[in-house]
Amino acid sequence: MTANDSSPHHLQLTRDGQLRHFLTLDGLDRALLTDILDTADSFIEVGERTIKKVPLLRGRTVVNLFFESSTRTRSTFELAAKRLSADVLNLDISTSATSKGESLSDTLLNLEAMASDMFVVRHSQSGAPHFIAESVTPGVAIINAGDGRHAHPTQAMLDMLTIRQHKGRFEGLKVAIVGDVLHSRVARSQIRALNELGAEEVRVIAPGTLLPKDVESLGCTVEYDMTRGMKDLDVVIMLRLQKERMEGALLPSEREFYRLYGLNQQKLALAHPECIVMHPGPINRGVEIESAVADGPQSVILNQVTNGIAIRMAVMSMAMGGQVSERQQKLSERGQA
Repeated sequence: MTANDSSPHHLQLTRDGQLRHFLTLDGLDRALLTDILDTADSFIEVGERTIKKVPLLRGRTVVNLFFESSTRTRSTFELAAKRLSADVLNLDISTSATSKGESLSDTLLNLEAMASDMFVVRHSQSGAPHFIAESVTPGVAIINAGDGRHAHPTQAMLDMLTIRQHKGRFEGLKVAIVGDVLHSRVARSQIRALNELGAEEVRVIAPGTLLPKDVESLGCTVEYDMTRGMKDLDVVIMLRLQKERMEGALLPSEREFYRLYGLNQQKLALAHPECIVMHPGPINRGVEIESAVADGPQSVILNQVTNGIAIRMAVMSMAMGGQVSERQQKLSERGQA
């Protein structure tokens, strides 16, 4: 796989296949995804040190550009960058020049002129990080922290790291993603990652009103009945009901959704006895999941939070390494010309 391919996802890679942006999991092969997981594994112990720092991004500037609010995701990116010894700027979009009429392109070009090295971008519009990487600031590493309904690649990868830690493999695993798949960029990235890493089966369990059209084309099977869908599962990933994105009456009520699709101890008992329970957060207790399950022995939800820092450290360090390698290669080529 090379960056010379015309497919848009190859924008992420240098000519020799290194990561230089992290925009989507589409087009990234199993070897690269495994490399990300292995690199993240090596960063887990950093969080256990007295001094939680490594010098990989010392002297680099990382700018968090969150056009959508997300305290948890922004905090983990900030912690990840600081543990890599980067300087971090959190741009408050609501008070930035973009709210005063300046275009997004002009804002980004000004930040690039301040010698920024990386933008972590969260945006309500699908494709915004790709647009920035391709057309606005190609010399700055772009990390997608969630764009519209399209993708949330770091969340999916921290979920994969959590699964690997607890299951040791992906081959042979049966995994279900339950709930609001329609509005979930996380689900799309999870399905992609699970298939690429070799999971035996990926199911989505949801009412028809919360499933995208042709959802099977993403690489999953569909089950509308949770009782049937929970059978023999090794991993169940619950999704948050994204009420802020819903248009029209997609659900009769939250109570009815919980009755049919909420995860309680009775439904969990239908899965494999060692099935682990996951949730990307924030959790709506009593809507998507029962507290006894969220806080129970099969829950690995807090492990996901811990792994989020390690995955983001891995992606940021790898993307910066790819950017530096590409710049050096271009300088070498100019010198030989």
